[in-house]
Amino acid sequence: MMTRREWLASATAAAAAAPVLAQSGGKLLPAKADSVILLWMAGGMAQTETFDPKRKTEFAPGVPSSAVLSTFDSIPTSVDGLRISQGLERMAKVMDRGTVVRSHRVGDLGFILHSKHQYHWHTGYAPPQPVPVPHMGSWIAKILGPKRPDVPAFVNIGQNLEIGAESDAVKAYTTSGFLGSEFAPFNIPDPSDAVSAVRPPKEFSELRFKRRFETYQHLMKSNPLMVAGTDAQRASLLRSVENAHRLLMSPAAKAFDLDLEPKAKYEVYNTGRFGQGCLLARRLVEAGVRFVEVSTEYIPFRYWDTHENGHTRAQDMKETIDRPVSQLILDLEERGLLDRTLIVLASEFGRDMVTEGKPGNTVKEQVKQPEVMTELKHYGMHRHFTEASSVLLFGGGIKKGSVYGETADERPCKVVKDPVTIEDMHATIYKALGIPHDWAEVFERRPFYVTKDAKGHAVDALFA
Repeated sequence: MMTRREWLASATAAAAAAPVLAQSGGKLLPAKADSVILLWMAGGMAQTETFDPKRKTEFAPGVPSSAVLSTFDSIPTSVDGLRISQGLERMAKVMDRGTVVRSHRVGDLGFILHSKHQYHWHTGYAPPQPVPVPHMGSWIAKILGPKRPDVPAFVNIGQNLEIGAESDAVKAYTTSGFLGSEFAPFNIPDPSDAVSAVRPPKEFSELRFKRRFETYQHLMKSNPLMVAGTDAQRASLLRSVENAHRLLMSPAAKAFDLDLEPKAKYEVYNTGRFGQGCLLARRLVEAGVRFVEVSTEYIPFRYWDTHENGHTRAQDMKETIDRPVSQLILDLEERGLLDRTLIVLASEFGRDMVTEGKPGNTVKEQVKQPEVMTELKHYGMHRHFTEASSVLLFGGGIKKGSVYGETADERPCKVVKDPVTIEDMHATIYKALGIPHDWAEVFERRPFYVTKDAKGHAVDALFA
């Protein structure tokens, strides 16, 4: 858990690094959603092992790797003709509430690093960039603002920012970039301990805590040298500190306390940190948070990063997500919140046992997959595949019980119908919230758009 001192230090650094915004521009459209929950399958979710199953090949020593497309049977869903992968039985029952996009095509960024592709998906811009680019959640926080003044507009759940080799790169997209620290994510690495992030230190009385805040507030306002940066950047940092203090003093902080959830309901969600994060996301949306991301967390060679033991890891990950994701959808529906909450389940790319990158433009492979399998660890979706991945959309005006796009039935299982790029996926999400694809913030005397160069276009066919 990030301490308050660490949070303040990171916010100060972000404010000092950010260029000054000159103005904002755009006209909001009619909105179909008020909030977004992004369920991030970090590490590269294998599409053919989840929501775009192909023919199954059983494991046996001597089977060619090229013969394997899926390692699970497919199962029927609540939508006639729609099948998804075995192990997602609860998800199968709620597929009539949303749409599966099977033709999501991510960026061709050369040598594949998870951090590069996660940066691209979360910001809409491929790295490196000459300026710090905002996370999608920060754009939404800036444009729409909080739904309630005493809760954060953007909360990020489940990603430990100290993960080793790619830590700095992951931190690079988990920021508000040039928008200023007041629109940065409120990071909750461990949802089971979320409540400690919204409580004053135990050793402080309420009066002492209030006086310390007022003293710090006075110092920031009266001493420009206390915080580096321009007047606008210092003002943004001060507002972020005031927002944090307002939350700590508000009854809304109870939304962060999972101990207040009925035990039976908690246990449905409790498949680990991701499941607890889904429960926390539901509570936060109920409390008025605008954008929540819940990550399965990216750690090299763990979770969805299935470079080996792909079949068994996919089985474990499906057990991790099946109950909490389906329950999140049902709970929001029961509370009358699903129609105005857009749920997005996505990943930085897909997986394939043969191709690294995409057909016709392969890149250097990072893990050697043998031509012929000899051990169970060779069985599964090992390589990074950027030509196709699946995205689930629920609520927020999205069609119910629908499938959009198509991939080939045989390798290479690339997109063959209705491709959806990152720019277009982002434009679709923004449209649900009433944000036009060409909304811009002007800084350093040039516009910067919510979709890259304002080229994203919403996929209207996804909406009811």
